[in-house]
Amino acid sequence: MIATKGLDAGYGKLQVLFDVNFKAEQGAITAVVGPNGSGKSTLLKAIAGIAKIFRGVVEIGGVDATRIAPHERARLGLAYLPQVKNVFQNLTVEENLRMAAYHLDSREYKERLREILEVVPIGGLLHRRALELSGGWRQMVAVAMALIRGAKYFMFDEPTAQLSPKFAEEVLNLVKKLAEMGYTVVLAEQNAKKALEIAHSCYLLVSGKVAYEGPPSGLLARADLAELYLGIKSI
Repeated sequence: MIATKGLDAGYGKLQVLFDVNFKAEQGAITAVVGPNGSGKSTLLKAIAGIAKIFRGVVEIGGVDATRIAPHERARLGLAYLPQVKNVFQNLTVEENLRMAAYHLDSREYKERLREILEVVPIGGLLHRRALELSGGWRQMVAVAMALIRGAKYFMFDEPTAQLSPKFAEEVLNLVKKLAEMGYTVVLAEQNAKKALEIAHSCYLLVSGKVAYEGPPSGLLARADLAELYLGIKSI
């Protein structure tokens, strides 16, 4: 589980998030939606240790991670997957995977790689440089890197931005598969409709504050929220 309690966060002296209480459960997709500038990415970055925490608590797997470094949060099993700069572009796909699996011996690496290629369809790309791949395929490689290093908590930051509709669907299918496999998944997504279609629970952020938390169906039924802030007709 990932959780925040009374979280105030931002950058430098700029506060972006205000008293955010958030929880993402194991084996489920928790969507974070909201208009541009609402604080979606800042929430994920605060959990990952990239944004500045002014006040509050961040918990990862029941461990208080508020004051520990980003690489220590990664050791707890956290994977933060941004839209860009999520792979080593000048390395091949397999070299990226080996970098992520530096702690595994050769036998363990091969076994883990075989398992991961059954989940993430990048077997035919192992010898391609990441720089040559589309943004969607790089997202896939980033997920495989997280899996091979043993991540348990996945945070996706705008994973479908600038992708073709077909590839966006592929990436979201992979997000669903991770939850089905028992991983904790947080999905911050500008395409709110798509995110809410696959999420088990959701948070709507408006001006850095939680305006709604609960099931996606409840948010979609709120005309004052869904239509006003997300441009989605209520049901």
